[in-house]
Amino acid sequence: MQQGPLAICMILITVIAYLAMAKIYKRYTYSVLIPVLTATTIIIIILSLFHIPYESYMSGGQWISSLLGPSVVALAYPLYKQRRFLLDHLAPIIGGVFVGASSGMVSVVLLAKIFGVNHSLTLSLIPKSLTTPIAIEVAKGLGGDASLAVVAVMIAGIFGAIVAPSIFQLLRVHSPMGRGIALGSASHAIGTAKAAEYGELTFSMSSVTMALCAIIGSVLGPIVVWVFHI
Repeated sequence: MQQGPLAICMILITVIAYLAMAKIYKRYTYSVLIPVLTATTIIIIILSLFHIPYESYMSGGQWISSLLGPSVVALAYPLYKQRRFLLDHLAPIIGGVFVGASSGMVSVVLLAKIFGVNHSLTLSLIPKSLTTPIAIEVAKGLGGDASLAVVAVMIAGIFGAIVAPSIFQLLRVHSPMGRGIALGSASHAIGTAKAAEYGELTFSMSSVTMALCAIIGSVLGPIVVWVFHI
């Protein structure tokens, strides 16, 4: 199959898989059925069954990936709509984001030391809670592997979106601000998509948290590496 038709075919497979899983998730709102997880699983199965190499899939997948940056920028709209609320609660928001970003990075380092994780993998895991484009650059800057960082980001996002409802219920977290900050700082874009299910305010809080975590994490990453002598 030529490159052009192959790319279109891969794009169609991705879009159809996601839309189908989104429809199922809308009907059966179990956390384990979030579209990003189920659609990814289906695509992996299809690629394995038909022996399609990853490089061939990415001939079309790269066009979808290129939309990640603009989609993050588009989050500015809900932030603008909630600007008054954000300004009125600026201190707790920044404090919550800082705690979320720093605890996410420090916990990775401490667990890596406890379990004897190698140096390169540790550096790749540190930016796991940042949005993908930022995590890639932070991982490269720290000397880690960008590909491993992407995998870590996906796992953190999916896991956080799945367990968040249970944690909110267990700890009785009902505040839109608390839920938004938790999802945005722990699970970036995937968590922000989950936050949309709790309302516009929670979605806006998660959006601003994801953006602030990207900024804070870019500065905090090298500091964490220096402090813990990684």
